Amino acid sequence: MLRGFATISFYAADLDAARAWYTELLGFEPYFQVPGYIEFRVGDRQGELGVIDSRYAPEGATERPGGAVMYWHVDDVKAALGRLLELGAQEYQPITERGEGFVTASVIDPFGNVLGVMYNPHYLATL
Repeated sequence: MLRGFATISFYAADLDAARAWYTELLGFEPYFQVPGYIEFRVGDRQGELGVIDSRYAPEGATERPGGAVMYWHVDDVKAALGRLLELGAQEYQPITERGEGFVTASVIDPFGNVLGVMYNPHYLATL
């Protein structure tokens, strides 16, 4: 039934600021834009990171960080976390060794979204 990650959507009250922040973080511009929405293709499989103007969020969705964490594979969790913090994100979960080579951390971006980073040997094995 579930065939693969398609798009993760974040919300931002200031879409222009979110566009600038994610462009700085990722090192490239969004590939798709319409009023109220931008989208980046990220990583080896070109997963989609969408940012939606928070005016379109379900009621209460932007009042505090959500419970789900989407982890993006990175080669160096410490370096990735450092870069995120340098760009103004706030630590949500510190670097955590999960065993068997798995390492995670997460931040809250400047717009209130939870962004996870992970070193995941299973991810590498699928490439």
